[in-house]
Amino acid sequence: MSETNKNRLIAIAEAFDGVEGVTNVSQYGMGHINDTYLVETKGKEKYILQRINDKIFTDVDKLMQNIVGVTEYISAHTAAPKEECLRVIPTSGKPYLRTEEGCFRTYNFISAGVSIEHVPTAEGLYVSAKGFGAFQAALDGYPAETLFDSIPDFHNTAVRFKKFVAAVENDVCGRRASVQKEIDFVTDRQRYCDRVVGALDRGELPYRVTHNDTKVNNVLIDVVNMRPVTVIDLDTVMRGSILYDFGDGVRSGASTGAEDERDLTKVNFSKELYAAYAKGFVGEVGGRLTEAEIGMLHFGAILMTYECGMRFLTDYLEGDTYFKTHREGQNLDRARTQFKMVQDMEAEEEFMRETVMKYAGKRN
Repeated sequence: MSETNKNRLIAIAEAFDGVEGVTNVSQYGMGHINDTYLVETKGKEKYILQRINDKIFTDVDKLMQNIVGVTEYISAHTAAPKEECLRVIPTSGKPYLRTEEGCFRTYNFISAGVSIEHVPTAEGLYVSAKGFGAFQAALDGYPAETLFDSIPDFHNTAVRFKKFVAAVENDVCGRRASVQKEIDFVTDRQRYCDRVVGALDRGELPYRVTHNDTKVNNVLIDVVNMRPVTVIDLDTVMRGSILYDFGDGVRSGASTGAEDERDLTKVNFSKELYAAYAKGFVGEVGGRLTEAEIGMLHFGAILMTYECGMRFLTDYLEGDTYFKTHREGQNLDRARTQFKMVQDMEAEEEFMRETVMKYAGKRN
């Protein structure tokens, strides 16, 4: 970072209420959407400064309205210490600052926990799941219908399927013939696409506040005491089904292989990791779930994995325009790992359902 850029970021940071005597601003974390910086001050206070990617989140006013509403509600409805609650630092009464360089926001820095990129153990996944379950529990009662869709139809699998069909038909890169097996995999499971969105529309499943990106690195973890501290990265907080959050956590956490692993023999659905996630998540929020949610929660893992694989395959057919790639065929490899996981989960669906029932205190 050049001195000019650093000085400009220091000036932007000091525009936020209470942020003063900034001594350094440095790049922070491994996020791919927003630009994130650690702000350090003479008084030893630290903050997180972010430049919001307003090409993806085009309505910054409503985006920040979501985040302020949710963070304030959690702070008021949790027993956690206030210093462990994420808080938006205002600037002249507003939740973000619009500058020539873009839109910036500032959060308090939470020192009690760290973001972990990979947690290969059942214990680590359990702690992550407890964090997201606690997030859901704290937001039980929040008026989800007031939330703005920061990314419309983000987990509307029926809409995702239509986009997939269009990508197959258009075949802009001439790749369709080489991936017919993967195309057939998606179309053979079209029946999955409307199960959750249809149940939400019919009122069979309740709308809740959902995080929609429940990867393990979006929970700050106290690695000394192995406990969740708080959930971060709230840009995709919207109205949806709790199946999405449970499902995406299992999708990203219960696989034995990397997301872009080429050797599919290394990619397997881990029953141990799934059970750990279910225990942590359901243990925190289970008493608030409806019977319909309990009965379908395991299906959320199958659906989110299927949807993610379909999105990777769609992007591959369209020329890799959405997901960042670092090598030829990476999105296709990503799609194949997801489809392998779907197959494994389908074979273990009864185990998955019974495990949720167990931790929800239900018996057949």
